[in-house]
Amino acid sequence: MDALLLALLACLLVEMGDRCQLLTLALSVRYRNRAALIAGIILAAFANAALSAIAGGLLSKTIGPDARTLLLGLAFLFGGVGLLMPVKRPDLLNGWRIGPLLTSGLGLFILAFGNSAQFLTAAIAARTADPVLTAIGAGMGMSLACIPVILLKSQFFIGLPLRWIRRIGGILLLIAGAAMGLGALGLL
Repeated sequence: MDALLLALLACLLVEMGDRCQLLTLALSVRYRNRAALIAGIILAAFANAALSAIAGGLLSKTIGPDARTLLLGLAFLFGGVGLLMPVKRPDLLNGWRIGPLLTSGLGLFILAFGNSAQFLTAAIAARTADPVLTAIGAGMGMSLACIPVILLKSQFFIGLPLRWIRRIGGILLLIAGAAMGLGALGLL
């Protein structure tokens, strides 16, 4: 259960105000079929989370507990840095003419490939040795970050202190990552 909750919260946090949410907003304005967009996002999120969790699960069998903790600390550090960095505008996929389901599914799957949430998912799966619950939590976190954007469109961002969420979240991840890393190295 720790893997599920940690993955859910970590992925939800690093996706706040990130490129996946911005692409989701653009797609929700472009397409009216909310159900297809939501289905595409859920498929992309869970496919991405499953791949990452499988990689982390395989890795957990090859490295020791301190190395797994160090990996998770590094993932938290990278997630924190990512939250503190300016967000680059994503490609809005205007040239894609494959419908809302495939555009949202493939577009978000490709966009999320290699981002902070994917690294966090792999590291959590490696640390907890529970790839199934990690994948479920990460998929839920990524989905929960994007689905409200489809339902509320730009209203989602009005009044939401994204700058502060990203700054405070980034600082918290940096502190947690540093503590884990130093602990894994025996320096704390």
